[in-house]
Amino acid sequence: MKARNAPTCGAAPRRTPGSTGRRPQDLPGRRTRTLTGRAGRAGRAGRAGRAASQPRSRTREGRATAAHAEHGGPGARVRAGLGRFLRERRVKARRTRGRRLRRALIVLLVLVLVLVGAAVVGYRLTVIPEPHPETAMQSTVFVDTRGDYVGRRGPVDRQAVPLTQVPRYVQEAVIAAENRSFRTDTGISPTAIARAAWSTVSGGGRQGGSTITQQYVKNALLSPQQSLSRKAREALIAVKLDRTRSKDEILEGYLNTVYFGRGAAGIQAAARNYFGVDAAGLSVGQGAALAAVINIPSYYEKAGSDAAVTAKLTHRWEWVLDAMADSGAITRAERAAARFPAFRFYPPGATDGQRQYLIDAAATEAADRLGITQDELARGGYTVRTTFDLTAQDAAAEPVAEPEGVKGILLHSAVVALVPGDGAVRVLYGGADYARQPFNNALAGAVEAGTAMEPFTRAKLGPPLAALPKRAAPSPLALSAAYATAAAGGRYAEPYTVQKITRAGRTLYTARPHTRTAMDPLSAQLVTKLLSSVPGPRGAFTGGAGTRTLWRTTYDTKLSTTVALFAEHPAHGRHPARTAQLPATAADLAARVVSGVMNRLDPVAPWPVQVLSPTSGGG
Repeated sequence: MKARNAPTCGAAPRRTPGSTGRRPQDLPGRRTRTLTGRAGRAGRAGRAGRAASQPRSRTREGRATAAHAEHGGPGARVRAGLGRFLRERRVKARRTRGRRLRRALIVLLVLVLVLVGAAVVGYRLTVIPEPHPETAMQSTVFVDTRGDYVGRRGPVDRQAVPLTQVPRYVQEAVIAAENRSFRTDTGISPTAIARAAWSTVSGGGRQGGSTITQQYVKNALLSPQQSLSRKAREALIAVKLDRTRSKDEILEGYLNTVYFGRGAAGIQAAARNYFGVDAAGLSVGQGAALAAVINIPSYYEKAGSDAAVTAKLTHRWEWVLDAMADSGAITRAERAAARFPAFRFYPPGATDGQRQYLIDAAATEAADRLGITQDELARGGYTVRTTFDLTAQDAAAEPVAEPEGVKGILLHSAVVALVPGDGAVRVLYGGADYARQPFNNALAGAVEAGTAMEPFTRAKLGPPLAALPKRAAPSPLALSAAYATAAAGGRYAEPYTVQKITRAGRTLYTARPHTRTAMDPLSAQLVTKLLSSVPGPRGAFTGGAGTRTLWRTTYDTKLSTTVALFAEHPAHGRHPARTAQLPATAADLAARVVSGVMNRLDPVAPWPVQVLSPTSGGG
């Protein structure tokens, strides 16, 4: 008998009040949870199984590897360990890559900020230094009455000139050759700085390519030392200079300090040394040539005398001109018309020693006129325009350089030519070689007068000529001034050698003739009449002391020229130099010297070569 409440087979379960009649697992929410739970348990079981099996697998692999390493020896163990290390490093690198990149960016940013800050601080603390004393030092240049170069005095061949005295096309030629962005850049070239820094660090050769501003800073304001610190300071000063000075000021300083070779520092000295002209007189072709020289001055200075150097400079010269034409600095017509210039020969030959006599005389007078010392004159950057005429000076030097018929003796000569009534000295030949004989025969009283003063013995002379006839050995300059007084009708003019002194375009001194009556006018006319045998107021007189000395003076209203000759036997061993007889050709030599000088200075009315015996007058 079945229990009353016992469920029968296949019977539906009994529902309780409020029951839906479904099994708990059939309910939606319950089913979902059940499925989820089952899946979760299955997943955990799987992971647990894998986790349980993994150590066993690793253990098996490890045992296998260990066994293999054991059987393979120490090398295999090392390789196995290295492999595990590299695998771990790769995993770690992948995990930390982002963090490392962030750190690197932060470090880089901090470094940039530090560098920028240091640059700003360095710029604010940078002070533009004064130019080196040697770059401010200049030489004094002497030119003749026509402006031709005579020589210089001073420790360095430099003369500063304002930029207004440098033609614009010369300025543009230098810019085209050295720094084409000069007018617009900030004073530095970052690429050049980087290149120079790398060269310094790597031990390479010296690198160029600096801007004009940087070159000026290096040449005039800093030492030439090649180091990173100096290069950095150069850049800071260049930037500050560019921000505080005009481009024209910087270019002027550069052109007055840059080295051009041939001993010339600055454009003015270079123009004279290469072409014999002032900077203001440079042509387009000459300016481009000088600009091309700046690159390697010690090499290109031989242009004109070395064919290979000249060819290379010609190529660079054309490159500069093409750049000028492309930038509009010159027209295409000017480019086509430009010709490669003729250079003065270099290196120069033997020193033209006799010109030092001219410089000595003019320097002494110039220093006196300015009230300064000779040293102050030499380094003051003056331009002294003298009264000398180099063409006449050369005419006086040529005949006496290698006189004929002179053997075994030394023939000494002095030549003076000056303007009557004015006193300007045109010729002052004091000797053949200043280096061997600094004693100036034209200014010193070393030649015995003899009968040279005879025409003045009956003339009424006033100061400063009154005492002249009493001198046994007057200077050739004094004797020529006395005859010039007669040619000027008795008006004595004090001889002078300095016509004008300028500096930086400003005139500091201009000569004015100092004259006085030193001879009775009637006496002057009588002297001229007695010595004149040709029409017009011309006179000539030859005198001397026997065969030991010879004087010849020739004059007219334009020029008075005096030649003095004497000879000596040179010193030999213990025997000192002694007086010698003049060669038979001495009178002819003196006549040729006078004729050559006067014809150079007055070619319209040429003087014939007339040989007069000593103690004779006539023309």
